[in-house]
Amino acid sequence: MEQTYAIEMLNITKRFPGIVANDNITLQLKKGEIHALLGENGAGKSTLMSVLFGLYRPEEGTIKKDGQVVEIKDPNDANALGIGMVHQHFKLVECFSVLDNIILGVEPCSHGFLQKAEARKKVLALSEKYGLHVDPDAMVEDITVGMQQRTEILKMLYRENEILIFDEPTAVLTPQEIEELMQIMRNLAAEGKSILFISHKLNEIMSVADRCSVLRKGRYIGTVNIKDTSREELSRMMVGRDVEFVVHKEPARPGKTILEVEGLTVASKSHGNNAVKDVSFTVRAGEIVCIAGIDGNGQTELVYGLTGLEPLKGGRITLEGQDITHASIRKRSTLGMSHIPEDRHKHGLVLDYTLEDNMVLQRYFQPEFVNRAGFLKRKAIRDYAGRLIEQYDVRSGQGPVTIARSMSGGNQQKAIVAREIDKAPELLIAVQPTRGLDVGAIEYIHKQIVAQRDAGKGVLLVSLELDEVMALSDRILVMYEGEIVGQLDPKTTTVEELGLYMAGAKREGA
Repeated sequence: MEQTYAIEMLNITKRFPGIVANDNITLQLKKGEIHALLGENGAGKSTLMSVLFGLYRPEEGTIKKDGQVVEIKDPNDANALGIGMVHQHFKLVECFSVLDNIILGVEPCSHGFLQKAEARKKVLALSEKYGLHVDPDAMVEDITVGMQQRTEILKMLYRENEILIFDEPTAVLTPQEIEELMQIMRNLAAEGKSILFISHKLNEIMSVADRCSVLRKGRYIGTVNIKDTSREELSRMMVGRDVEFVVHKEPARPGKTILEVEGLTVASKSHGNNAVKDVSFTVRAGEIVCIAGIDGNGQTELVYGLTGLEPLKGGRITLEGQDITHASIRKRSTLGMSHIPEDRHKHGLVLDYTLEDNMVLQRYFQPEFVNRAGFLKRKAIRDYAGRLIEQYDVRSGQGPVTIARSMSGGNQQKAIVAREIDKAPELLIAVQPTRGLDVGAIEYIHKQIVAQRDAGKGVLLVSLELDEVMALSDRILVMYEGEIVGQLDPKTTTVEELGLYMAGAKREGA
């Protein structure tokens, strides 16, 4: 008997200027299964899912739902067919509340008036049932990225979608939240919902998916049953070569103090308390210091204070012996600070600028890129961007003149990492530097970070990935509720002990 699939995408081709994003791809999703979609940054995964969700129209190919050919012209058509999507870059209205975002487009009305009480009950019931705890009245601009992620998932569940697309859903979550999400996905599949799950994280795919389809450079490579494959085999299918999962580094040889932070206090935007409370630490040349912690414990505000994105309530910051407590962002940059930000869209890129203009955002005023009359040296900028694009394998349809917004999230991240490391900083502040990157790109960027350390630079790494924390750091500082509660040596501590500090169950001197 012929198998009826919940969704079939048959011979889908989608082109953009200078690139074939999907080249004759066929994908079949069974009812009640978790089907992973794996591929390098820019392999065409998000494009394929955007075709299914109606954000793009394919040039060729057909889509079937439950064996019937369907036409999906826009997301409203997709929703009507029971297809929902959590996007890699959230589609939320920042100045709306969580509840308003969840019901947006399907607002319950009676006689022309909004009936939010019923909606609130339903949202709270769903959040309770699936362990997606949110504050329905919080403004989206004030909540953590993990909370925004939950809001997006609740949006789908509120609409009672039966085909659920998760595009890089764990890129912004803590290890505990990831485990919760995996369980939620298993529960949803057990209820008969069919899930398409885009991820670069092989461990997650191995733990939660039933089958996995692999794309490489816009082409379909194959589909495998998870129980019959391995991490190594999947990575080979994905990047076409063997990938090293271990970070190789020599023991650290710390030198002079690069960054000194004394009594740093930063106010919170979302509540009356301080987000960072009297924090002091140092980063020395030739070491990687990692700030670990569950998302929302003050790491974001700490970095904002260090980089000048937020004013300080108290404390002092010294970089290379110079007081930069009240220095401008440009001053910090020219003194040798580089910053790979947590939110690549808000603080990393000007999305409507070209890739080449983004590459010189903090250096366009230097003699290398501007002449004495104040005009930009366009050829020098293009050549510089071209070199970084090649060196860091930033995949873009039109090279240096590609608009940043049109690139995949992973390639946007690679562009930021390239720009910040190439500035040859004395201090590199890297926040979630490998967020949303494939295993090949993670391997490369980890090597670049270690190379910065070995060249005698100071590195302050902020990561929610425990594997990354343990593999890269020379010292670990754990933040809990705005304070540093422990300093650990990755060579002598365990992931379990680190988890206890992160959860506030343990602290030094207690």
